[in-house]
Amino acid sequence: MGDMVFQRARTDEQRTERRRQILDAAAAMLTEMPVAQLSLSALSRRVCLAKANVLRYFDSREAVLLELLEAEMADWIAELERAETPSSGDLLAELLASTLTRRPVLCDLASAQAAVLEHNISAETATRHKYAAKQSLEDLVAIVARHVPELGDDDAITFVQTVMLTAIAAWPCSRPPEAILSAFAADPELAALRIDFTDTVRRTAEVTVSGLLARRK
Repeated sequence: MGDMVFQRARTDEQRTERRRQILDAAAAMLTEMPVAQLSLSALSRRVCLAKANVLRYFDSREAVLLELLEAEMADWIAELERAETPSSGDLLAELLASTLTRRPVLCDLASAQAAVLEHNISAETATRHKYAAKQSLEDLVAIVARHVPELGDDDAITFVQTVMLTAIAAWPCSRPPEAILSAFAADPELAALRIDFTDTVRRTAEVTVSGLLARRK
């Protein structure tokens, strides 16, 4: 990286560029390692800054990752908005499950959101993040309403929340550590406990949308 990395950003444009460099570096690191392994020290080394200098632009490591989560969510929503409109709840369920599966960074960040990323941040960052999350929910509800118009707004919200909570829980469970994988491989009875992320999200979405539609009759 050039000499600019070592110079303090003094203008708004320079500060924006420095924040972008930090976010880009964190995004690249998440293609190499899970969220849990990305430390502030490692991020600082990647961008050739002292930790104190990284903290000039973000509250904490968690604040960096929250902003990445927001960007990943926005990118996923844009993909869903470009998709052809499914003709049934089952096709919508397949669309959500398949697109989430192709976005491991989004799933990893989302699974860490409540337990890790929303801690060690300022009230200002928390407020900004929650407004971004509110907008994401509204965008997803609008997509669901377009794909399955029979659902009312309240049921569309319930559907989105159920699918997202399922994805958040299923992601880490579908990626067990080596010791658990070894136990699954050695014992077919235990192997039946292994969770398939795509299948779990798809089936939950299918059951949820069909159940919500049935209740409206």
